Amino acid sequence: MLKLHHAPNSRAGRIVWLLEELGLTYELNAMRFHPEDLKSDAHRARHPLGRVPVLEDGDITLWESGAIVEYLIERHSDGALKPSIDSPEYPAYLQWLHYCEGMVMPPVNTIVVQTLLLPPERQNAEALGQAQKLLTRALAPVDERLANVDYFAGTFSGADIMLGHAVFMSNRLGCVPEDYANLKAYIARLEARPAFVKGVET
Repeated sequence: MLKLHHAPNSRAGRIVWLLEELGLTYELNAMRFHPEDLKSDAHRARHPLGRVPVLEDGDITLWESGAIVEYLIERHSDGALKPSIDSPEYPAYLQWLHYCEGMVMPPVNTIVVQTLLLPPERQNAEALGQAQKLLTRALAPVDERLANVDYFAGTFSGADIMLGHAVFMSNRLGCVPEDYANLKAYIARLEARPAFVKGVET
């Protein structure tokens, strides 16, 4: 059985979302987002840096969320949630799936650290402001992409699992401007999906 090691308000939420979208049976090891759990010897044996998500599938262990998304789609989806390689939408699928970790999540990480993880006396207002501006700029092409399509690869796909989760988190952090109307509508479409709700609330 698939087993997911998970902590709330982390990238692991996108894996719960994907598992639910695919209707897969899985076991969830819910941990606190706290060093006592994530940096424990037991969890470091799964992930060398003590992070989540970690997916176990028999004797296979994966601990990079993008890799987990691709793995589950390739091995456990019967062709769902990914355009065929000869589809006109396949390049867009790849582009937006990888845009997430390449362009959107780095400033999200900085914002989370500067607002939630560091104590007030260690927070850096300049670093926070730069990250907020960078994130808003990084989301501009995403908003443009959604002007004429409902989902990044035309129909709902793994690219939405990756980038959609990041866009949702960016909105929670107040970094999706109101005039990014396409993104706001896209987030509403995600929030209407029961599997998405399960992913972000678990």
